[in-house]
Amino acid sequence: MTVRQLPQNLINQIAAGEVIERPASVVKELLENAIDAGATRIDIEIDGGGAKLIRIRDDGCGLTEADLAMAVRPHATSKISSLEDLEGVATLGFRGEALASIASVSRFSMTSRCDGSQHGHRIHSTGADNAAPEPASHPEGTTVEVRDLFYNTPARRKFVRTEKTEFNHIDDLVKRAALSRMDVTIRLSHNGRALRNYPATTDQQQLERRLASLMGSEFLEQSLAIEHEHLGLQLSGWVGLPTYSRSQADQQYFFVNGRMIKDRLVTHAVRQSYQDVLFHGRHPVYCLFLALDPRKVDVNVHPTKAEVRFRDGRSVHDFLFRTLHHALAGDRPADRFESAQPAAPQQMPTYQQSALPMRRSDAGAAIADQKALYRESPPAPFDGSRRQQPDMTAEPEDGEPPPLGYAIAHLHGVYILAQNKTGLIVVDAHAAHERITYERMKSALDQGEGIRSQMLLVPVNVQVSEREADIAEQRAGDFAQFGMEITRMGNETLCVRRVPTLLQHADAAALVRDVLSDIVTAGSSERLRDNANEVLSTMACHGSVRANRRLSVPEMNALLRDMERTERSGQCNHGRPTWTHLDMHELDRLFLRGQ
Repeated sequence: MTVRQLPQNLINQIAAGEVIERPASVVKELLENAIDAGATRIDIEIDGGGAKLIRIRDDGCGLTEADLAMAVRPHATSKISSLEDLEGVATLGFRGEALASIASVSRFSMTSRCDGSQHGHRIHSTGADNAAPEPASHPEGTTVEVRDLFYNTPARRKFVRTEKTEFNHIDDLVKRAALSRMDVTIRLSHNGRALRNYPATTDQQQLERRLASLMGSEFLEQSLAIEHEHLGLQLSGWVGLPTYSRSQADQQYFFVNGRMIKDRLVTHAVRQSYQDVLFHGRHPVYCLFLALDPRKVDVNVHPTKAEVRFRDGRSVHDFLFRTLHHALAGDRPADRFESAQPAAPQQMPTYQQSALPMRRSDAGAAIADQKALYRESPPAPFDGSRRQQPDMTAEPEDGEPPPLGYAIAHLHGVYILAQNKTGLIVVDAHAAHERITYERMKSALDQGEGIRSQMLLVPVNVQVSEREADIAEQRAGDFAQFGMEITRMGNETLCVRRVPTLLQHADAAALVRDVLSDIVTAGSSERLRDNANEVLSTMACHGSVRANRRLSVPEMNALLRDMERTERSGQCNHGRPTWTHLDMHELDRLFLRGQ
């Protein structure tokens, strides 16, 4: 066969095969054009899941008669004109092939009127035939109609799914667009029924209402607002608390300069920031916006512009990880009981949980009674290995009670019950102490101090396999890094002579076996150092207070105060919550009080 030039119509349909996968792809391209045109209101009408009709109307800048005729030609655009423009694209669309591709596989019409024009113009296109623009009545802005999608490409039409499935894809796309541009009103209707209305936000209250309608009201209550800028990178938005996670990654939205993307680098950075606080098999929830110099990100690397490539991916990864890691670490119990509303991304990141406080007189009387009942000095850091005796000679200072309140009981040797100014606090003592021990060990290791160890009065012999004994002998330095001294006494016998001070009362034999298991899993010693937190997590679990270990009131209060000072104390090392709060309104509802 001889080499020959493809006809223009076939070229457009091949391009449509890359860009127009389904009706939602058409909506995406037209929405991007409307936003690029400066629209403040976009109305989307869908019929038959988008296969029969897609009509999008906006109030943007519109097109002149000459621009209208040029817009449906392949690779015609007003957004770039040189290589420099391509390297710094600041608009959502830029290739100039979307309208031509859509027109080649549908019955297409576009009506537009620009500012200052007495009337608008309309252009029709059916397959490869483009009619000349004709005068038409139209307000300022643009309306695009796409009918009978894939009518002239029956092979493509067979891949269109059911009406419900296709509309769900469109609905999700509109949701992402509404998240990316809170300042634009977006309305969506299907088969003549108005289904979605996202009004533009002008104040904090409207912003929260729109976010709640898109992500759910619980997300607004269980999230941290982020706002941070460093070296030309600016991150804003919301991240869900570790306890507000999902079984699948279906509520993860990330925008780069307003463009919704899916990127492995971003996903990895976010996932790493949730390490140690996310329960196994769960996925974080977030809606984040990254802004940076357009010249530092390449948006022309994917046919549908769903992916980008960063010029300096390492710095972007580190920025995302450090920002989110710091925000999650800074979430302490005190932040949950602030009276203010959750902050917007434009403000400092805070999180407050709604609560109905007791009347001040009732709260003051309850706390005063509690102080009188448990007079004690400010507790020393909690040590789960020994019992502390209460000091009855001093009483707490007057003023507001601490966020987690004062302990009143230890339920079945597992849960600490405490009373604060708004209600009841329930704490899982083992999970909370595990996190506290873990963070102390991490801090010591990170600061290069090493983990303080203590010689055992009576060395402990541990029976292991010959392979494990070989590993322990070869990795003596790695064990020393974690405050353990182990020597080999025989082919299958190890002797533990020194253990971390924080774990002096832990089961040394079980501890050695678990650490050996981590070392075997980690492989090389370099990887072990990289995964040191996993080893520390295992060790901290052994050193934490166990269930059925009865705690005195001073011990419980000491644990509560340590929780208030410790980063990430809301979750244990495995991501389970360490405490929960029931305010007086919730307690009253349980007993039908006031109903």
